[in-house]
Amino acid sequence: MRVEVAYAEPEKQKILAFEVEEGCTVRDAVRRSNITTFFPHIDVENIKVGIFGKAVRNPEEQILKEGERVELYRELKYDPKQARANRAAKK
Repeated sequence: MRVEVAYAEPEKQKILAFEVEEGCTVRDAVRRSNITTFFPHIDVENIKVGIFGKAVRNPEEQILKEGERVELYRELKYDPKQARANRAAKK
């Protein structure tokens, strides 16, 4: 079945489409994507992931379906709540 793995940084984005067997988990797809060829700093074993924008809690257990896109999530540089509080404090 065909799936995609996607990752984006401000200056560079990549979506990799490839075939996996039935029963492939989210984490297996991330490993098989070879995304580290393009982004060597990614820790494929621990990066947070989602499917079409919804976080996946157990990527080692979640089974993929045909056509799904696994998204890899970067760590936030700033906590959004703290950033809003800082902006409010400046006003």
